[in-house]
Amino acid sequence: MANLVAVDNQNHLTTRVDPDKSELHGAGLHLLPVVVSEFTQVGLQYPIVLTKKGDTGQFVFAAMLGFEAGENLFWQNESWQGVYLPLQIRRQPFFIEKVEKNAGSDTDTAGEEGDYIVCMDTSSPTICFDVSSGIGDDTGSGDSSEKGLPLFDETGHDSEYFLQVKECLSQLLSGELDNQRLLDHLQEMDLLQSMSLDITFENQQTRKVTGLYTIDQQKLAKLTDEQVLTLHKSGLFAPIYTFIASQGQIHTLIDLKNKQLA
Repeated sequence: MANLVAVDNQNHLTTRVDPDKSELHGAGLHLLPVVVSEFTQVGLQYPIVLTKKGDTGQFVFAAMLGFEAGENLFWQNESWQGVYLPLQIRRQPFFIEKVEKNAGSDTDTAGEEGDYIVCMDTSSPTICFDVSSGIGDDTGSGDSSEKGLPLFDETGHDSEYFLQVKECLSQLLSGELDNQRLLDHLQEMDLLQSMSLDITFENQQTRKVTGLYTIDQQKLAKLTDEQVLTLHKSGLFAPIYTFIASQGQIHTLIDLKNKQLA
């Protein structure tokens, strides 16, 4: 379970993080949320699909990494084999939290109410050293304080690595709005349809995958001129066709599964 704490340059001045270990957070994921701004990179290797959150029924764009829960076919030999590492993995172990003023809490230490703050999962394996809190692995040869990348310099200013983390988190935050804007148009124009996959692998093992959604290409081709103009002005045709084209990468997944079964 994640243990989130707000990051600041007093309590975490000595904290160091190993970004190479962020991949560990995706080892057991078969669906990984993605945002519109990374569709082009994601779609070159992973199928992009729509699924629904179990608790709210809200649609979520996701890269498909496997055919069943816990299966990431790109996780091999204890490392991520995909060329592009999606933002949701690259930002680990950091999260964005919105400051909310609760009774008895002091938001002055973390920001004003309504602000966004960067939090860190202190249980993440990416945290390799933290002198102040004892977080991380302090074993092995050499000076452990030199492991990983620092969040701050000696004067308390953000390190280059932490600035990159914040940019990644900012892209995810704005990406939520872009995703919702695209979804609103797709639903308003009744362009979504359910999809299921019936797959037979080379060893004759079969798999049926349900609970996924895609864009109805027949309805897309029959949009009115006004609807086409709306999508064009909104800059949504590119992500729509990237989304559709990416589903050809399901064959990449099948190939990886065949190799695994062999």
